[in-house]
Amino acid sequence: MTDTVKIKLITTNRKANFEYLILNKFEAGIVLTGTEVKSLRDAKVNIQDAYGRIKNDEVWLINSNINEYKFGNINNHEPLRNRKLLLNKREIRKIKQELQEKGLTLVPLKIYFKNSLVKIELGIAKGKKLYDKRESIKKRETERKLNRL
Repeated sequence: MTDTVKIKLITTNRKANFEYLILNKFEAGIVLTGTEVKSLRDAKVNIQDAYGRIKNDEVWLINSNINEYKFGNINNHEPLRNRKLLLNKREIRKIKQELQEKGLTLVPLKIYFKNSLVKIELGIAKGKKLYDKRESIKKRETERKLNRL
């Protein structure tokens, strides 16, 4: 029996690859309510300004915006609430150890459905300097010119 994994991308944080240098990546689950999942199926989510934080040996996604479900009733979710991320203890310890280094942060890179579960890809990132960003722009433009030729 072959297990096929179906991955459906919901959103990516395009700003993250420009603003940060990604050093390490982790996959985590998210604790969500029913209306949040329905909003995610409609791709009504914004993770541009979101970041991860470790509190009491738990990883939390802070400042992510999942819009309210338009057909939801009074039990609709709060769009900007903090969401708990599901990682095992070893991964949390590793993230905590890496974040001790100055200048590193935990950034969400993309949210996707893996089979029927919502997953988030987190990256341990270091902020780029202005000259690094300029270099990224030059590299991108030269790649575009080469592809056109």
